[in-house]
Amino acid sequence: MDFEKDNTFVTGRLKSVKYAFLGAVKLITTEHSVMVQFGIGIAMSVLGFIMHISATEWLFQTLAIGLVMSIEGLNTAVEKIADFIHPQFHEKIGFIKDIAAGAVFFAAMTAIAIGALIYIPKFI
Repeated sequence: MDFEKDNTFVTGRLKSVKYAFLGAVKLITTEHSVMVQFGIGIAMSVLGFIMHISATEWLFQTLAIGLVMSIEGLNTAVEKIADFIHPQFHEKIGFIKDIAAGAVFFAAMTAIAIGALIYIPKFI
């Protein structure tokens, strides 16, 4: 399949949004770690409505969910590229994958801290 670049501004941007949306759907429907993170994001959003969190709390919670989902997507992309380039185990590929997973860990710990700051006072 040949790639043809769409040089028109509006249709080019619309195609970009379409491909980004399709990529997000693929990510959510095919990757188990992303399914888990997406489920947690939905659960936290439902909890936000139940607990009547403030607009500022919604801002931080939404940013935390977006951060985790974004980094999880980048981690998945790194893993897929690494597996494509070198399908067999290789120490350097393993190191790269571990670093990408570490980025997800940092994002998840940040999200947990934000969630704790929002919800612990509401339960106490």
